[in-house]
Parts: sequence; C-alpha cells; structure tokens
Amino acid sequence: MERKLTDTKIKKAKAKPNGKDNILADGGGLAVYVTAKNNRYWRYTYRYEGKRQNLTIGSYPEIDLATAREKHMEARAQLARGMNPATLKRIMKASRTDITTNSFEAIAREWFERSKKSWSESHTVRTISYLERDVFPWMGKTNINEVTPGDVIRVVQRVEARGAGDAARRVKQYILQVYKYAVTLELADRNPAADIDNGIILQPRIKKHFAAIIDPVKVGQLLRDMDAYQGSFVVRCALLLSALVMLRPGELRAAEWSEIDLEAATWTIEVRRMKAPTHIKRANQTAHIIPLCRQAVEVLRELYPLTGRFKYVFPSARGASKPMSDNGVRAALRTMGYDNDTMTPHGFRGMASSLLNELGWNPDAIERQLAHKDTNPIRAAYNRAEYMEERTRMMQAWADYLDTLKVGGKVIPFKTKAG
Repeated sequence: MERKLTDTKIKKAKAKPNGKDNILADGGGLAVYVTAKNNRYWRYTYRYEGKRQNLTIGSYPEIDLATAREKHMEARAQLARGMNPATLKRIMKASRTDITTNSFEAIAREWFERSKKSWSESHTVRTISYLERDVFPWMGKTNINEVTPGDVIRVVQRVEARGAGDAARRVKQYILQVYKYAVTLELADRNPAADIDNGIILQPRIKKHFAAIIDPVKVGQLLRDMDAYQGSFVVRCALLLSALVMLRPGELRAAEWSEIDLEAATWTIEVRRMKAPTHIKRANQTAHIIPLCRQAVEVLRELYPLTGRFKYVFPSARGASKPMSDNGVRAALRTMGYDNDTMTPHGFRGMASSLLNELGWNPDAIERQLAHKDTNPIRAAYNRAEYMEERTRMMQAWADYLDTLKVGGKVIPFKTKAG
C-alpha cells in the first residue's frame, strides 16, 4: 500500500474555503480531516457487509502519523477476520477498560462477537457474564501472548473456590476456545490452556441427578398440589404440561403456538430448539414430534384464548415478546413446598422415565419420547425409528395413570399393549 502523507503535509494543510473538511488521504481508506477550525483528526473509511463504515481513530497530533497507521493496520486486520472495527471499538468503550488491541480481553471479545451468531440466547448471556466477571478482571489487560498456564490456573481455581466447580470448568473452556481462535488466526503463538488437565487442578466432579419424585403415592400428592396452585394461570398450565409431555424445561417454556397442532394432537419442535450440537441446530433439518394426550390438548385449548394471539404459549409476565422465565416452574414448585432437593422442573422427565420403565413400557420408545441420543454410535446409525404409534399409546396411558394417582386410586400397572 502506498502511503501519501507526511507530518509536514498534515501540519500545513488548511480547511477548505467553503468551511468543509479538507480530507487528506494517506492510503487504504485512512485519512486526516482538517476542520474549519483547523483541528485535525484521523478517520478510517471502509465497507462492511456492503455498507460504508467509518472508524474515528483520534486527533492529530495526539495520535501521530506512525500511531495512526498502526491502528489503521490493526483495524484492517480485524476487517479481514470478518469483524467490524467500529463495532469492536464501541464494545471496548462500553466495557470501560483500558485495553490494547492485542490484550486477552480484546481478542476474547472479538471471538465472542464472531461466535455468538450461532449460539442460543442463554449460552450467549452466560458466556459473556463469566468472561466479564471471572476472567477479564484478572487477565483481561494482559497481552494475549504473555498469559501463562499459571495465570489460567489461578483464574479457574478462583472460580472453584467460591463453590462453583461446574462454572470453573466452563471458564476454562471459554479461555481454551479464545486461544484456539487466536492461534488459528495467528493472533497468538500458543494456547496456554491446551495442556491444563482439569483432573489435576480441580476437585473431582460429583455428578448430581435432577431431583425427581418417583414414588407413586407422592406423585399423586404432587399432582393434587399442582391442581390447587393459586399462582399465575400460565404457570399452572406449564406445570401441568411438564408432567404430560416429558420435555426439557427450556423446550417447554419457549413453546410456540405455531409448533402445536391441536386437531392432530401433535407438538413439533425443530431441532434448533432442542439440545443438540451447534452445527445440527444451525442446519435445522430435523424435528422432534411429541404426541399429545387428551389431557395435554385440554390444557392447551384452555390456555389458547389467553395467549393464542402471542408467539409463545407461555409468554413472560414482563412482556409477551419473550417466553416465560426459566425460573417460572421452579418458583411454582417452591411455592407449593417442593425444594430443589425434592423436585425440579427437569425432574418431571425423570419421574416419567422411571415409572414408565417400571411399568413395562418399551425403553426405546421412552428414550425417543425424551429425545435422548443413542450412546451406541452403531445402534444410533441404524435405529431411526420414531415409535410414533407406540409413543402415542404410551403418553395417553401415562396421562390416564397420572389421573388415577391424582384421585388417590390404586397404584397398578397400566397396559403396555393396545387392547
């Protein structure tokens, strides 16, 4: 790239007689603007996604010619990596931190902005929250090539020290991903997190299952308590459906009316809303079909006059443009006296799975209803059966069984075969 300016040219330049800025091009979109008051400032003009963009670099001579060219080249490099330099500048300014372009925080925020397009809203919020709270304050200003494995270990162990072992592992993973991004684009020479073994620096993980009530008598009491719930009608409907459809809490609370066919008694959820790898969600080529029992259809028909005009089946109390909070069902359970060690929103899946297996239903049909992935890769490749007919019978029988428990009837196995 041919550079055109010298300090002498910049100092001698005057504003145009008509009062408009005199623009002195240096090359590659970088220019000095001389204002009517003979002030001088640097601006980089470029195109991003087909639109003209401007990045103000700073005033001259505070930003001298050599520094302006250096910042210009940094911005061009960001543009070459698919990032908008002006957007990154606004993000850095909003973070209120004095960081350089090559600091860990600068590169981490660039990785975040580039990656979040394919993430869910919850994952996006969680990732930046952990970075801003647990990473940037300790190593954000450090040059990305000067961060050591010891720096990473201290950050991760500091998170674990507050009793957040799972969060510590997430933080370590985020740092690892930032460095993979940086090394790939030659922004960093090495990945200091690559050889850090969680098993050495962190306490062993104790796997906890989501609390679930599986005793039929206690299930009956839970169902009676749900019927008597005096809170929001929308939340009460979400509680009732939690027991009837075996969906994950996030899949249920973000239900959209467009997914539900009350006449056909089916609920079809695209894989983009399911638990799946990012590339599968992005392709969005499959869907999970849930047969709706008569009781579930009744709940939805009763709810439709209230929320049917909105996108979401369970809209947020703070505004219908968003779904119900992920804490809605959990808070309702607490109100009814069920703490986190007794019953959780996710526990409805465990409750159904345990009792359906105990009562003799086909395990494959149960796993398909739960939308679980087969852990055997060979079996998964060949077993693509949806078991729709069997699942339809199973879910209706399950709902009828719950009705029996709710009225305090005898706890007897229901038929697993069509009569």
